[in-house]
Amino acid sequence: MHYSARYASPLGPILLASDGKNITGLWMEGQKYFLGPLNGKPEENPDLHAFKLAREWLDSYFEGKKPAIAPLPLAPLGASEFRTAVWEILCEIPCGKVATYGEISKRAAKRLGRKKIPALAVGGAVGHNPISIIIPCHRVVGHDGSLTGYAGGLGKKIKLLELEGADMSKLYVPKKGTAL
Repeated sequence: MHYSARYASPLGPILLASDGKNITGLWMEGQKYFLGPLNGKPEENPDLHAFKLAREWLDSYFEGKKPAIAPLPLAPLGASEFRTAVWEILCEIPCGKVATYGEISKRAAKRLGRKKIPALAVGGAVGHNPISIIIPCHRVVGHDGSLTGYAGGLGKKIKLLELEGADMSKLYVPKKGTAL
């Protein structure tokens, strides 16, 4: 059984999902892969403790603070060993900083004991991250600084990076690509 709660963010409505104990999903309205691997419609129950913690975290984040992820009970839906490794690496990217798909692929390969993992595979794991914002997939950019691949939309990715105080001077919007 899954439960849901809504959160009114400065970027628009957010839907939170929980298994009753952990946060299992966080999607912005209109996001690609909305509800991800969630089976069926979750039952609304905004009073769950996990939702209280998530709302407090989001309030702090949108106030411009840099709340730690560690205290949140996260159990992302659709987790495989590979995706879990990538999502853990995303959580290690400091607030206001960015990492490239290539950098993440090297770190994931080392973590999983593989010689190489294609950056494209990392892109798939990043794109299917079911807990947007908290697991900061918006901090991932192309090797050349292109703002690509954000399921929530390019405008929201830019706003999140700006909120975090990221150096946007070396980042750019591609003329064509997955983010558009």
